[in-house]
Amino acid sequence: MTDSASLTGKKILVYGATGSQAGSIPWKLLEQGAIPRILTRNPEKAAKLRDAGAEIVVGDLNDPASLAAANTGVDAVALLIPAFGGDPMGAPRLMRNAVEAARAAGVKLIAWNSSGPMIEERTGFPMYDLRLDMVEALRQGGVPSIIIQPTVYLENLLGPWTQPNIVERNELTYPVADDARLGWIASADVAAFVVAALAQPQLAGQKIVVSGMRNLSGPELAQEVSAGLGREISYRAMPLEEFGAALDKAFGPGAGQGGVTGYKFQEENRDRIATWVEMAPVLEKLPVQMTSVSQWAAQFAPAFSPVEVQQ
Repeated sequence: MTDSASLTGKKILVYGATGSQAGSIPWKLLEQGAIPRILTRNPEKAAKLRDAGAEIVVGDLNDPASLAAANTGVDAVALLIPAFGGDPMGAPRLMRNAVEAARAAGVKLIAWNSSGPMIEERTGFPMYDLRLDMVEALRQGGVPSIIIQPTVYLENLLGPWTQPNIVERNELTYPVADDARLGWIASADVAAFVVAALAQPQLAGQKIVVSGMRNLSGPELAQEVSAGLGREISYRAMPLEEFGAALDKAFGPGAGQGGVTGYKFQEENRDRIATWVEMAPVLEKLPVQMTSVSQWAAQFAPAFSPVEVQQ
């Protein structure tokens, strides 16, 4: 196991701390004696963190001046670039803003959660090519960095394409084939890997793929969820047209097209996308207590309970 530096007393700037992906990072930092500094546009969303001892600063990735102030006096940065926003193609620019502010402030380390898999060469598909642009911006910025690259989030099962069908029909629906194997990982585990990376500055320059412990087919995923929920859940590969319709219904007309295109690309390029990794070597570098799929399902059981039980 790699020796780690203590985070006690370290001031860590956390991006995305009021969202689902990075929401547990400040709490994990507080547990380790670090001082999380939360960058947010809405301080009220971070009220509980403020009361727990976190510092709250108002800022926005689109506002370099606010980032300069937020980085002042910071030892390291837990970085997350939002996947959704008014200008999704602007993610590399937001990365440059964050890295430049960190460099100017003398920050020693950035741990970036890439929010999903990457392909090492250009594909012509924006979601993957934009991540390569972001990697380039990160590495050209001059601040030592570690990339944590997750496979697929278990929280995707809370989406309107899956959760209602588990509630109403005990059917786990997802837009991948029965035999497509994925290493489902809890967002809290990814956050734990980011925190562990912040304590391992000697790993700077590395990209570390993280996934769930098991590489599950669709039916195996349903078995794990069944164990967590205590009732039988079946798996059904959701046709892309149905998936797109669910997105349109939830987020407005046209929202489904991007999702459909993305999953079609993923199916056609299975051999190019890291959807699972053997975790033992990763855990040697970054010791994290992993959450199994069944444990995660049990934690989120209220969200998957039948309507009559919820009421």
